[in-house]
Amino acid sequence: MRIKRVQVNGFIVSLLTAIIIAYFFPEGSELLHVHEITNIGIGFIFFFYGLKLSFKEVKQGLSNYRLHILVQCSTFILFPLIVLACKPLLESGIGNMLWIGLFFLAVLPSSVSSSVVMVSLARGNVPGAIFNATISGLIGVVVTPVWLGMVVQEVGNVSFLDVFVKLLIQIIIPITLGLFLNKKFGGIAAKRKNWISNFDKTIIVLIVYSSFSNSFISHLFRDMEWTHFVFLYVAVLVLFFGVMFIVYMLAKKVLKFTVEDRITALFCGSKKSLVHGSVMVNVMFGATPQGSLFIIPVMLYHISQILIIAVIAEKMAKRKEIAIG
Repeated sequence: MRIKRVQVNGFIVSLLTAIIIAYFFPEGSELLHVHEITNIGIGFIFFFYGLKLSFKEVKQGLSNYRLHILVQCSTFILFPLIVLACKPLLESGIGNMLWIGLFFLAVLPSSVSSSVVMVSLARGNVPGAIFNATISGLIGVVVTPVWLGMVVQEVGNVSFLDVFVKLLIQIIIPITLGLFLNKKFGGIAAKRKNWISNFDKTIIVLIVYSSFSNSFISHLFRDMEWTHFVFLYVAVLVLFFGVMFIVYMLAKKVLKFTVEDRITALFCGSKKSLVHGSVMVNVMFGATPQGSLFIIPVMLYHISQILIIAVIAEKMAKRKEIAIG
């Protein structure tokens, strides 16, 4: 019997390592000016995002509007409504903060790279995945803070007017600049996509370190018990599988999608972006100790979606091979 070799995800290991370092050396964030570095890094992340955006690939997927509507409604309407329905269960104290973390997760856009990779692995509609993942990131720049501004009135004295100013400076302007320069420098960005990906991951690791450093210095986790973390992870898994089930049933039973479109709807409509989550935490809650509390659900979701969807994608690919043969 051949035992499969388990590959270690270096990015996930780096995130966990950042938390451990923050626990033992929280003062390092201030000494090394990590928060200031990440503020600059966020601008470059979204500049490169705009620079890499391929209008040709986006055009390829434009016609399949039913697929796009389902994916975007799942990402920005279904997710938030499910979490909003659970709000009465977590009304006060640390429970309310956990709910805000879950709601923050719910209003994030879909993941770009991993969605496309998984859809390709499962032999789904790849152009549709590229279109939805790309558009989702652009929509999320506006919709994510709007959702939070409407539902979350105040977190650690955060001013949502200040947040929109930061979004404009750190996200919207860099994306716009990248889009304008796409025609001239897009090819260079495409060739350097691995370097850009590593840069993005480095900034995310620094954001996680900075957020947890602030939390450990302020003793945010002192009142939290291990049961809170268990509850949070169970809630993340319930949300993940609940959305996957609803999207799959809508795609198969109601909209009668092809197998390829069902795969794309399932993967793109159930994923959340750790990149956008980390950036939004830094922009919206970076100066507050609660920032790390809001990024924990995003990290748990990210790890779960990679592991679970990878298994589902492999099985779907094998079923298609059998069906074709």
